[in-house]
Amino acid sequence: MKLITSPPSPYARKIRVLLRETGMIDRVEELDVATSPMDSAADALAGNPTGKIPSLLREDGPSIYDSRVISRYLNDIGDCGLYPERSLYEILTLEATADAIMDATVGMVYETRLRPEAQQSPEWLDAQWGKAERAISAINSRWMSHLNGPLNAAQIATSCALAYLDLRHDARGWRVGHEALSAWQAEFAARPSMQATDPS
Repeated sequence: MKLITSPPSPYARKIRVLLRETGMIDRVEELDVATSPMDSAADALAGNPTGKIPSLLREDGPSIYDSRVISRYLNDIGDCGLYPERSLYEILTLEATADAIMDATVGMVYETRLRPEAQQSPEWLDAQWGKAERAISAINSRWMSHLNGPLNAAQIATSCALAYLDLRHDARGWRVGHEALSAWQAEFAARPSMQATDPS
């Protein structure tokens, strides 16, 4: 199998961390591509008609894409236990919350990097950050118990989302008022899988 990826992508990083945490790294070749939402690379389009990454090229079937789909697929074929039945819907919800942080904050980067300054909307940027901040607050106040204990997919997604904030939005100071989540992130980010996939 081949993973179409790009080091700065927090979505792709989720899968790259999963591969290292589960010992599946030797089963999937990582192919880094330089791509853009304004001009998708051919390799990105080969795995996903929209050009988004990551995508997973399989030998026994069509490519699959969207990080949550790939994560579930790899979990199932590797019997990794990252989506335990007893808390499946909580883990899926927390994973979706982490992805929503990525959606909002990746969009902010696109706004400032891809649009001419005169066309950028400070109000839209603030609205996107508001979404991310509410999600961060919800995790800090409601979901910390699900970030502790045996490794699960939601932990990986949350850490990758928060690491992306450090990479692209550090000046926003997401840690202020979220001390429990900040402490958790400091510990999770020190894991070898996170260190090995650090795009900075």
